[in-house]
Amino acid sequence: MTRDQKISLISACIFYVLTVVGFFFFSVTLIILVFLGFTLSITYFAYKSQKRPNDYTGAEHLQQEIGLLNAEKTQIMNDYEVLVKEKDQELENRLNTIDDLKEKLGSAESELEKARQELENVPHKDGADQNIYESLLPPDDDDDASNVDIIEVARKAIRELEADAARVGLRVTISSASERLMVHASARRLLIMFRNIIDNSIKYMQQAGTLVVTISSIEDDIFIVLKDTGKGLPENETKHIFELNYQGSNRISGNGLGLTQAKAIVEHYGGTIYARSPGGNGMGIYIQLPTS
Repeated sequence: MTRDQKISLISACIFYVLTVVGFFFFSVTLIILVFLGFTLSITYFAYKSQKRPNDYTGAEHLQQEIGLLNAEKTQIMNDYEVLVKEKDQELENRLNTIDDLKEKLGSAESELEKARQELENVPHKDGADQNIYESLLPPDDDDDASNVDIIEVARKAIRELEADAARVGLRVTISSASERLMVHASARRLLIMFRNIIDNSIKYMQQAGTLVVTISSIEDDIFIVLKDTGKGLPENETKHIFELNYQGSNRISGNGLGLTQAKAIVEHYGGTIYARSPGGNGMGIYIQLPTS
């Protein structure tokens, strides 16, 4: 019961008592006025009783609260479903990326295994060749007897030749399943080896394309494949490209010492190197280096 209802009910009771008492003590006019007050009070009480309260303290307020909570619950569920879908899509994208990387790694490992098998069949140099190749070795540096990260050396060579490669439309990238691969060699000589081979692709591709440097390790050996998308060379010329001063049918100005010096560096560290250009479909340089 509201405050107005209480006041109107009390007033009606007082006026009722006064009306009854007025029959014995009041004049007719006063009795009529008192009875009129009773009528107004009881009418006001009835009016307030019939009017729906609007103080938000009853069932209507609770229903509104329940409605708000249900709306918040629905919004939270919708947000949760959206978040789950986004996470599922993100996971699917990452799984697809992993599958792509596995496929690329599988191809690289297959290529490296072929390189390993073919490198085992490369004949070793005789004494005369030994002296020629040793004379082509670049000057040594202070870390000839230290372990160096061959992947970082390759990255450095790519950075140094990046501008020259960009001018001819050649994109050079590294592919490796490892972050670091250590080899017992001179960082300076390995850098010259990578530079000579990459520079050879820049000069002889004669078209825009890519050069992928794949580096991996199998047991105690490092295997490197430098494969470009150029025109390559016929097989009868490819087998001579490491010979001193040799230039193939696609000769360009230069002394032809770059690949010969790269061979000298590889063989100085007990490794092997050969080239392959299947059907003129690009040139591939395959290198095996012992880790120690």
